[in-house]
Amino acid sequence: MENDKYSLLKAEVQEIIDLIAAKNAKEANNKLAEVSEQLDELLDTSDEDEDLIEISKYQVLLNQLYQRIVALNGHA
Repeated sequence: MENDKYSLLKAEVQEIIDLIAAKNAKEANNKLAEVSEQLDELLDTSDEDEDLIEISKYQVLLNQLYQRIVALNGHA
């Protein structure tokens, strides 16, 4: 089960990356918001150090992807 939620997150992050590569900033931003909500829910329900570390890695990655989306749009 643990690997399933991270596999799903990985696939959704890849979708964001693909949307950025396709220069579809609006859809990428929408997907990023959706994934951010999922991460927030995981963070609220997790208390294992391993989970918290994994979640923080995804948070950093989403932050970097957000900066790419902003750059793609040319504004915040």
